[in-house]
Amino acid sequence: MKTLTTNVQKGLHGELSVPGDKSISHRSIILGAISSGETEITHFLPSEDCLTTIQAFQDMGVNIERQDDHVLVHGVKMNGLSEPQHPLNMGNSGTTTRLLLGLLSGQNFTTDLIGDQSLSKRPMKRVTEPLSQLGPEFRVTGNGTLPITVHGDSNLSTVNYRLPVASAQVKSALILAALQADGISTIIEKQQTRNHTELMLKAFGGEIEQQGLTIKVTGKPNLIGQSVTVPGDMSSAAFFIAAATLLPNSEIRLKNVGLNPTRTGFLTILKRMGADITIQNETNQVEASGDLLIRSSVLHAICISSEDIPNVIDELPLITLLATQASGTTKITGAEELRVKETDRIAVVTEELIKLGADITELPDGMIINGATPLNPQDTDRVDSHGDHRIGMMLGVAALLIKGELKLANESAINISYPNFFTDLNQLISAKGFAAL
Repeated sequence: MKTLTTNVQKGLHGELSVPGDKSISHRSIILGAISSGETEITHFLPSEDCLTTIQAFQDMGVNIERQDDHVLVHGVKMNGLSEPQHPLNMGNSGTTTRLLLGLLSGQNFTTDLIGDQSLSKRPMKRVTEPLSQLGPEFRVTGNGTLPITVHGDSNLSTVNYRLPVASAQVKSALILAALQADGISTIIEKQQTRNHTELMLKAFGGEIEQQGLTIKVTGKPNLIGQSVTVPGDMSSAAFFIAAATLLPNSEIRLKNVGLNPTRTGFLTILKRMGADITIQNETNQVEASGDLLIRSSVLHAICISSEDIPNVIDELPLITLLATQASGTTKITGAEELRVKETDRIAVVTEELIKLGADITELPDGMIINGATPLNPQDTDRVDSHGDHRIGMMLGVAALLIKGELKLANESAINISYPNFFTDLNQLISAKGFAAL
């Protein structure tokens, strides 16, 4: 149980470099492992989920060295992985699980995947069913969840598949499987989702083309290890962006944040709500990045629909908090995917923010939020992450707005993606102002 910082009246100030992007960190390990030569990764995110990916490849015979946020992967090429001697433990990492289901589909051995209680409730048939079309066999529980046994097939067929849901993880799993097929596979997205796999694969020498929502992947490429600098994670930066927006007299700068267009939906939505956010020092190598200058502002309500959801799926709990402080009624629809995340995020966000006095109505696919509503604990001094890292950090931001004491249960879930979150937040609380460039 963690006692949270509350009633911050002087705002947030200072500069901060947020940790490396979680999605890119995962993918840099995976592509480095199946390439020839060495892949050197700087600003890697050493969170529980990303360390799970490292451990999985070490269990398959890949030599990976890590010191803090610097990682060196000694690639073994596509066919150099070894059959693990025990089940691969996915911990809480849905990304590791789904991407490995794709990669293991083309390996000439059998692998068992297991996970923690939360991960073992998350749906995996959306991944295993399309992958089965390429040739591997999966033994899945009756509920379509972990544990899963993957019987790989070293002679995968190509695939032509139209995704029924907007999911970067399912898309990436299919791409990783298609890399091992002899020929060209076609994947058609329902809506554009984050494209880190495609961008990084090109940088490693893969042949992948995209026109609109259609992706063509050429199998059997000769991937070559690269030097990868991981930009800051937009989904982690989002918590500080929200806090600085909500707390009066705030002005902060976040350094080297990833600005991939498929990840900046959160900035777009906040600007629609009236937020004061400026992009500075933008660069574009494999991934776009830049600095963000955020000043406190007054927000107004908007409507968020299914077209917006894929590129803000991780930030929706935070957007809900922001909506409680925006004047008017915000409506979020088309977000049913939230119900199969680490928790049922629609139900849990509604439950926890109502504890703080928010006016929220739960919908099957979203929420209706009436604002602006002062937040203060209602008959309890305790909120709960429910073991969900993004819920825990959202509640840490909410606490800044209330008076009185507030405790967070299951705070250790934050280690899944941002172990130093509260340390970095306190740095901005205690920092003095700076001269904006």
